[in-house]
Amino acid sequence: MSAPPAAYAHGVAVSGATRWIHSSGVVPVAADGMVPSDLAGQASVVWSNIAAILAAGDMTMSDIVSVTTYVVVGEDLATVMAARDVALNGHLAASTLVTVPALARAEWRMEIAVIAAA
Repeated sequence: MSAPPAAYAHGVAVSGATRWIHSSGVVPVAADGMVPSDLAGQASVVWSNIAAILAAGDMTMSDIVSVTTYVVVGEDLATVMAARDVALNGHLAASTLVTVPALARAEWRMEIAVIAAA
C-alpha cells in the first residue's frame, strides 16, 4: 500500500479505550452565532468547536481517531486539509474528505465529524 497522500493514517487501532466521543457534524457557527464568510475562517471555527466538544469530554485533539470532513464542491480542499493539519498538530488520525453539493445552510461551506477515544 502506498503512503497516504496527506497528513493522516490509513487506519488507527484503539485498545483499552473506556470513553468515546462521536460528534455530530460540527458546523462553522461561532459561539456568538456568527459564520465566517471565508473558508479558512470557517475551518478555524469548526476546529475550535471540535476542541470545545473534546474538552467537555476531558479529551484533546490527540484523542481523535477518525475525521470525516464534508466540503461544498468547488471549495479549496487544500485550505481544509491545512486547517486539519494545524489543528491536529502532527497527530495522525484516519481521515476522509467528501465533497457535497450543499450543506444544511447555504452559508456553510464545510463541516466535520470526529470520533475520539481515551
